[in-house]
Amino acid sequence: MEPEVRVLRAAGGFGRARRLLATASWLPCVALGLALGSEPLLTALPAHHCQPDPALLPPALRTLSGPALLDASVPRLGPARARSPCLLLRYPEPSPRARPNGTRSCTRGWHYALPAAGLLRSPVTQWNLVCENGWKVPLEQTSHLLGWLLGCIILGMGCDWFGRRVVFVSSLVLATGLGAGEALAASFPALLALRLLHGGSLAGASLALYVTRLELCDPPHRLTFSMGAGLFLVAGTLLSPGLALLAQDWHLLQGLSALATGLLLLFWGFPALFPESPCWLLATGQLAQARKILWHFAEASGVDPESSCEEESSLATELDVLSAGNPQPQRHWVLELLHTRVTWRNGLILGFSSLVSGGMRASFFRRLAAHELAFYGPYFLGAGLEVVAIVFLLLTVDRWGRRLVLLLGTLVMGLASLLILSGVQYLPAWTVLSLSVLGLLAAQAVSTLSSLFAAEIFPTVISLGKKKRMQDKRRHRNNVKMIK
Repeated sequence: MEPEVRVLRAAGGFGRARRLLATASWLPCVALGLALGSEPLLTALPAHHCQPDPALLPPALRTLSGPALLDASVPRLGPARARSPCLLLRYPEPSPRARPNGTRSCTRGWHYALPAAGLLRSPVTQWNLVCENGWKVPLEQTSHLLGWLLGCIILGMGCDWFGRRVVFVSSLVLATGLGAGEALAASFPALLALRLLHGGSLAGASLALYVTRLELCDPPHRLTFSMGAGLFLVAGTLLSPGLALLAQDWHLLQGLSALATGLLLLFWGFPALFPESPCWLLATGQLAQARKILWHFAEASGVDPESSCEEESSLATELDVLSAGNPQPQRHWVLELLHTRVTWRNGLILGFSSLVSGGMRASFFRRLAAHELAFYGPYFLGAGLEVVAIVFLLLTVDRWGRRLVLLLGTLVMGLASLLILSGVQYLPAWTVLSLSVLGLLAAQAVSTLSSLFAAEIFPTVISLGKKKRMQDKRRHRNNVKMIK
């Protein structure tokens, strides 16, 4: 990628225009954080128990009301004597004052302790996704995650084929429409399908934005601007519960989330705020479009595109070198990575570390949620630990290196998991809680750093051209210098 580096340096380097665009790319992360942060709000399980059914009680008990009716209808379970969430007491027939001799399933629905996660109405309460229908909640969560995975794969390849800007704008259009569709969903199967597609569109927008930001930054500034975007994403996640408290209905919450992505489309849909990545244009041979964008970068940075010095060529000269031979636009396929053994191996290692850290993060978070009955405790603790992980990466990665910090985070994550698994029956509760917090912090750091590391080791696109072509371009550049 040496020619592209020289062209970007001749266009003013990481000058004013590129800095402003990279900084402006932080703001869409707030809207994306709002959309992604709504998932645990929609699936929060409120405390619940069966609605009493007086018709199932003996005649002498049918006149009861209030707590007395609940005590006669709903059994209490466990040492805490909490009301059963899914069972009613069964009475023998036809004895008028019989004692209960068993239990049965609910017949008149459930009573929910609301609000749950700030919502008076959620998919769980609207379609009674509890007890025998409780499996539908993890199905919805899995559907959303599957959509995210498919969006990363399909739209990620689309970023290399059609460009970062095309995928970003298209994903925002889809996310806005699908978010509005979720707000109008009339059945659980419809919501399931919409969540799948919505997750894919959010993945495409996030991925295109992330890659474009990295390509706008030079290597010394990639970490800072990537972590800054991560902080804005956490800010959107922290705003989601407040938005739920204002909306109080999941339909309105999803509508407001769709409105936020629509506002992104209104502003960042214009090329002035989100131009096509010049790195991608240069790597795919689309030099005419790249020239317009790079010319603007140079002029905004106070650099004359046509002036040169002894050390470096001008932007016009560098573009003329790349234009030698009238190269045609090229597209590349991800399977071309198989021919680059080192890059393919590093990609597998980082992909595996990202997979493990994601699984461990979910495990640690579930253990934290088990210690805290309230919804907000684990939610805000997870967001706070993500901020701590970002600050830790900002302070250590450029000083110690990507590889060392990644290995350190993986080691801490593995040790915390091993200690919890081997000593959960013997360790005090506060020790297990502390290890879960430490493991969650390490898992978030490893996941974030793996994404950054992978983006840096992979080329803009996979180019398998011959060395002769590069030599011809170098010879042409030298000839241009001699003529000037």
